[in-house]
Amino acid sequence: MPSTPFPQPLSASLATRDDAWRLTHLGRLLGHAMRRFDARVLELMAHDVHVPLALSHLAARDQVSAAHIHITRHLSLQGDRLTDLAARAGMAKQSMAALVEQCEAWGLVVREPDPHDARSRRVRFTETGLAWLQAFRDAVAQAESEFRAEVGDEVAAVVALGLEAYAGGDWGRG
Repeated sequence: MPSTPFPQPLSASLATRDDAWRLTHLGRLLGHAMRRFDARVLELMAHDVHVPLALSHLAARDQVSAAHIHITRHLSLQGDRLTDLAARAGMAKQSMAALVEQCEAWGLVVREPDPHDARSRRVRFTETGLAWLQAFRDAVAQAESEFRAEVGDEVAAVVALGLEAYAGGDWGRG
């Protein structure tokens, strides 16, 4: 009597299937593109003559990460309460607090009493932080220019419009 083969375990059957989609799906491509863009922005900031030397050295030695960019992207010029800043950045309050503490040690931000709520404190940019913010703005403009040069103006416009539509158009709120 011939033996009936046992069904292959699920993991073995998956191993024989085409899994190239895992390397090329939209989410992965967006993630790679964002990491590449942020890395280029940090590289440009590390070489910006207007960035204080200590911060430039931190950026050049990869001590400044995309997480630090969250403060740069999300802290309003008027300053914000930590809970609002964390919510805007999509981070836990505790994670943002640690990030603010590090940025405060670097002289980018300061915490001060909130004039509207005595129980709360506001985080705001220092003069050094404002110089960092300007360097960020310049680096983003340069990285966007390089992106347009690499993919062409038409593709860059379509990508920007597509990403804006996909993100729900909530530019300016976060």
